Amino acid sequence: MHFTVDTQRMRYSANVMMRRYCAYAILFVAATFNVRAEPQRIVVTSPTLEAGEPIPVAHTPDGRNDSPEIRWSGAPPGVKEFVVICEDPAVGNPPPFVHWVVYKIPATATRLPPALPIDGSPFPREIAGAVQGLNGFRRAVYRGPAPPRGKVHHYHFVVYALDIEIEPPAKQPLLTRAQLLELMQGHVLGKGELVATYERQ
Repeated sequence: MHFTVDTQRMRYSANVMMRRYCAYAILFVAATFNVRAEPQRIVVTSPTLEAGEPIPVAHTPDGRNDSPEIRWSGAPPGVKEFVVICEDPAVGNPPPFVHWVVYKIPATATRLPPALPIDGSPFPREIAGAVQGLNGFRRAVYRGPAPPRGKVHHYHFVVYALDIEIEPPAKQPLLTRAQLLELMQGHVLGKGELVATYERQ
């Protein structure tokens, strides 16, 4: 009789300990997930773009189509690489339509200089090694806003801080936004964006 009671008590204690262990494990995983799900906020600015304001014609095909200077600050420690993407969430099949993709930006960089080369010329020294990925036109360049006339579109210039260095597969040296985001999954330490508008007259 005593043996049976002691055995039941031992089983009960073991079950309690197992439940506690599982609860702690779930909490640990949830906490880890939350850290990754909420990257630190990065402040994104530009000397020529203002949040919520029209993009200058010089940064569109209606002008010189120069890529804008994009600056960032407040990146968390441990950054190995930055990524910049410009996208229009109102169009695309599927949305967003991608206007610009730049990755492998050195961790020491604090900006993308203006008017990046589109002819294969070397990038400025401060972002040496950076790569322009494929935009929505399947070209590895900046392609500014040129929406249909009569409607304001919003363009998101998004900066990501990663804890890894992106290594594209050999068969796909130039990445699309979708391919890049897949490689970035679980490695985003910080994120910020500047949203500007454009409407063709």
